[in-house]
Amino acid sequence: MTVRVLVADDQALVRSGFRMILESRPDIEVVGEAEDGFEAIEATRRLLPDVILMDVRMPNLDGVEATRRLVGRGTESRILILTTFDLDEYVYEAIRAGASGFLLKDVRPQELVDAVHVVAHGDALLAPSITRRLLDRFAEQAPGEPAAPPQLESLTERELEVLKLVAKGWSNAELAEKLFLSETTVKTHVSSVLRKLGLRDRVQAVVLAYEAGLVRPGSSV
Repeated sequence: MTVRVLVADDQALVRSGFRMILESRPDIEVVGEAEDGFEAIEATRRLLPDVILMDVRMPNLDGVEATRRLVGRGTESRILILTTFDLDEYVYEAIRAGASGFLLKDVRPQELVDAVHVVAHGDALLAPSITRRLLDRFAEQAPGEPAAPPQLESLTERELEVLKLVAKGWSNAELAEKLFLSETTVKTHVSSVLRKLGLRDRVQAVVLAYEAGLVRPGSSV
């Protein structure tokens, strides 16, 4: 399957660089470019990309707000946020807005390609350097007595356990080893959790788990 990608960045040189890297791969096609958030929204409507590489800092409408509007309209495109700045507020707001991943622009070409594939297949992607602080930030923002959303009651005990581990950043392979299950079974549990809770991907599962108070940074699961 060819992954269709839209590149949204206000710098033409950056867009050209991303296009060159991605189009060197036979299974990735760059279907369009956008210079700001408004163009990204319109291009997404017309082109229906699988993945949007979305810069944070763009004129007229920034990447976080463009992401929020696209997700609010029910887009099926996965959004991968790219920025030069490793700033917590961008990470937090982008993930809250509905982004499926976050990478710094200094990633190596192969890492960019891998990130596009990961997000296109419905998995979440967070740069390792910021994952810990992101989780800390969610804990700080969570209310003192968080109320668990009623949808959690639809989960089985095993699914609730899987959700907590996903929120701690565990991969499917790690979950399989921890729970003595096959990776296929783990994927089935994760898919069931996302479906029952009405979530787009694992990133949203992390947000829900932290805001519901199911897990805290540093806590054991």
